[in-house]
Amino acid sequence: MIKKKYTIKDIAQMAGVSKGTVDRVLHNRGKVSKDAFEKVDSILKNIDFKPNLHARNLKNNKIYSIAVLLPDPNIESFWNSANKGITAASNEFNPFGIQVKKYFYDPIDKFSFVEQSQKAIKSGPNVLIMVPTFLKESEEVLRICKNTNIFTILFNNQLNTLTDYVFIGQDLNQSGRVAANLMNRIIKENDTIAIVHINKEPHMEQKENGFKNYFKEHSGSKHVITTQTFKSNNELVFSKAVALFLKENPKTSAFYITNSKAYLFLNILQDLNKKDITIIGYDVLKENIKYLKEGKIDFLIHQKPYKQAYLCVANIAKHFLFGKNLPTLKFLPIDIITSENAHYHL
Repeated sequence: MIKKKYTIKDIAQMAGVSKGTVDRVLHNRGKVSKDAFEKVDSILKNIDFKPNLHARNLKNNKIYSIAVLLPDPNIESFWNSANKGITAASNEFNPFGIQVKKYFYDPIDKFSFVEQSQKAIKSGPNVLIMVPTFLKESEEVLRICKNTNIFTILFNNQLNTLTDYVFIGQDLNQSGRVAANLMNRIIKENDTIAIVHINKEPHMEQKENGFKNYFKEHSGSKHVITTQTFKSNNELVFSKAVALFLKENPKTSAFYITNSKAYLFLNILQDLNKKDITIIGYDVLKENIKYLKEGKIDFLIHQKPYKQAYLCVANIAKHFLFGKNLPTLKFLPIDIITSENAHYHL
């Protein structure tokens, strides 16, 4: 049976009050006598009335402004998916008064991050969605937003800070543990492992901690684990640094790359003719998938940048428009990508 849709006029007639009184009860505004309120409230409960929130927002003509501070996808291809997720959510909710503006920064230039964050804050948004690539600078942005009542949502990188914010992404510590579990299954008993950070960001330490803790908890492990950080902005310097590390650590045969740049590391290993190695990395970039299918990357962990970014906009939009609760923490599943299922994720 199709449920009857009641109008404000219907409710007013049933309660024996004016339409204006019903409107004031529904929107909790203006004065209403106790007797009139009880009559309207009783009718609403009896008919299980659900207000049309789409129509309510359009009637109010309320505009909500969202600023997105995102690494420039033209500089680093990993962020193409996140950018598409932001665009998709923006297109979906724009007709209901959700306005989204993007501010792109260079992911290896903290001055670019500061400049774009200042522009985003100066625009006076209701919400700032941010990828906090640089720790101190991001904490300063959070402090300013708190003082100016700009609601903040972070994705991809989670920060350990006292400032309140919403985070949407993966459990980074658990992500490291998943990588360690995979590594432990496929390497030899005494293999030496290197945790490799390329262009280190705050979230990578959480992955490293999870990875190391997994092996600490498995007391039978005899693996030596080292950590090395590289910068890839200068190709020649990067290549020489990797070559020097391998020369000084010749027994290292397993590598955990903590971000999407496993393919950059492998490009150098190919030039050095380094073989018989195990590599676990992140993200379904075409360059990574190529090496995965060739058997040179063993596993990739999918961080779902599209979904992370989409949910940031969609969740805050639904909060504004429909009053839905906004969770302070939303972890997404940790997907393991192999050569056999990679094409489903491209």
